[in-house]
Amino acid sequence: MGMLLKIFVYYFVTTSVYCVHQIQWLPCQFTDEHVSLNNEGLVETQLIHRQAMLQFGQKGDAPVNPHAITFLITGSKLDLRRYLDGVEAEQLECELRRYSTEGIHIHWPSQEAKEYNRWFTCTLKQDKGLFTVTGFLRHPSNEPPPGQQDYRSWPAIADTEILTTSVAMVTKTQTPSVKATLSSQQRLHCQFGIDHRGANFTVEWNWQQRGERTKLFSYTSRTRQTHGSGVVLKALAGGDASYTLPFTKLNSEGTYICSVLVNPLFGSQDIILQIEEPPRVSLNVGPVLTLLDGADHKVVCEAENYYPLDVEINWHEQDPAVSGQRVGAPLPKMLQNVLLSSHKHNHDMTYSVSGFFYLQASLKASGKQFTCSVSHKSLRMPIKKSFILNVEG
Repeated sequence: MGMLLKIFVYYFVTTSVYCVHQIQWLPCQFTDEHVSLNNEGLVETQLIHRQAMLQFGQKGDAPVNPHAITFLITGSKLDLRRYLDGVEAEQLECELRRYSTEGIHIHWPSQEAKEYNRWFTCTLKQDKGLFTVTGFLRHPSNEPPPGQQDYRSWPAIADTEILTTSVAMVTKTQTPSVKATLSSQQRLHCQFGIDHRGANFTVEWNWQQRGERTKLFSYTSRTRQTHGSGVVLKALAGGDASYTLPFTKLNSEGTYICSVLVNPLFGSQDIILQIEEPPRVSLNVGPVLTLLDGADHKVVCEAENYYPLDVEINWHEQDPAVSGQRVGAPLPKMLQNVLLSSHKHNHDMTYSVSGFFYLQASLKASGKQFTCSVSHKSLRMPIKKSFILNVEG
């Protein structure tokens, strides 16, 4: 048993290390900026897209691609790859940008006493929207600060330059886009990491909708002052700043912004929350509708309490005797005499609508199956409700 345990531990450790460190480099887009003043004295920014590589290694390593700008990330207490959930490099979208501290120059605890810093951000997105990670890269420099807002005098970066950096701070969300039903509880994920202990940080959650911003929560580690609720305070010490929305309503929709401030760095993650409430579908007839030959009957398919507005209702008819055939069965026939009611706006801001038709019973139609199909963006597959027509002579 002892030997098996040792083998298991060895397997676990080695595979974990492999998963964490399997990405050695990533092709990235470096969105550079050229900032200037126009004739009216206003700041204009021109974005320049340049080829770059994000490379993990040690100071002095040769670049993987000598023809591109290399951002060489050397070891620190933060390994950016630990935030990537073990995904393959092909699943990641990488963008690098300069980061302006707006003229604020503060000694970073992990840097040498005589060093100055230039800052960059590296944003990594999983291509299916599973997470977004932003790392703040510190590039030591011997040049003193320019004494003005740094973005006005960005130092030029050559096309093949190697920038040796380390990760100073990371923010991450595993819920960049959330689709929620009404009256549900939602946990909006936000995580952060700092490369040194005892850092003074401020965490805030804001909610933005239609241009208006509302503060939901804030916490400052230095003063331990807290405003609002929704975040577990004990979890903040471990870098978990996730926010719990206890009860979703239609007006809960919007952008939830988790921000982390460690002077002079300000990182944030946007989480878009959308409400999608599926319709409740019902018919005004039972599983079997019995009518006399020649009789008329209004058949109604009701779709109720859905959100957002768009919904599609179709009626089909089919002979149930052939509907189970795998080969050669005729397709269901869509009814053309279907009418839709006007949309009803319910008190809870959801919608309801009905699709109906007038059925004229005939002996030759007896045994036919009629099916209402309701499609909505909240549904993976349409909801279907059926009945069988029974006609008596």
